[in-house]
Amino acid sequence: MEAAVPQNPKAGLNALLTPENCVLLLIDHQPFQFATLRSHDTQTVINNVVGVAKAAKGYGVPTLLSTVTEARGGLILQQLQEVFPEQQPLDRTWINAWQDERVVAWVAKTGRKKLVVAALWTELCLAMVAIQAAGEGYEVYVVTDASGGISPEAHEMAVQRMIQAGVTPITWMVFSGELQRDWARTATTPALGENLIAHGGNVGTSLLWEAQLLAAKPAQNASVGV
Repeated sequence: MEAAVPQNPKAGLNALLTPENCVLLLIDHQPFQFATLRSHDTQTVINNVVGVAKAAKGYGVPTLLSTVTEARGGLILQQLQEVFPEQQPLDRTWINAWQDERVVAWVAKTGRKKLVVAALWTELCLAMVAIQAAGEGYEVYVVTDASGGISPEAHEMAVQRMIQAGVTPITWMVFSGELQRDWARTATTPALGENLIAHGGNVGTSLLWEAQLLAAKPAQNASVGV
């Protein structure tokens, strides 16, 4: 009898994200970090991280906002705070948020093992959390286009380092797509469409164009007596 082949936790249906199996950490999207961001266009990161936050809220994914030394680094991005107006961001002194017991306890309380993270900077506040959490048994997914570093090299080396540690890189629209998964889930498609139109760039523009064409068809049919 042949021995069973060990399952690869990074492959197969269970490797994908669902609204029920993951949590989201948004770490240190603050003025100081944005002022020193050089790996990406600042507005792009703002756009993408707000898109991630709206997706998480729309699908009911537990989300924690966190800042580091808020009194000096500044308040969390206003657009993020507006997505979760009821939440007071957890302020830390630890650069590595996973060394703050309150962050770990919050995640543990959810009972979920898939951890989705976006942070500034990639090479520190994202990589430290991702590498440590992965080593402690969490399946970690990092949203690379909602994160950024002090240089393109710093961001890229951090992503490579995290991949070597078993972390999975994704982008913000991948997060939304995996949560939706099926267009027949009509309860969430309107919010998804609105989010893509607001933050999806050319995808959102094309989606809006398609929606406008569909909306125009009934009027056209009525005008010709169809």
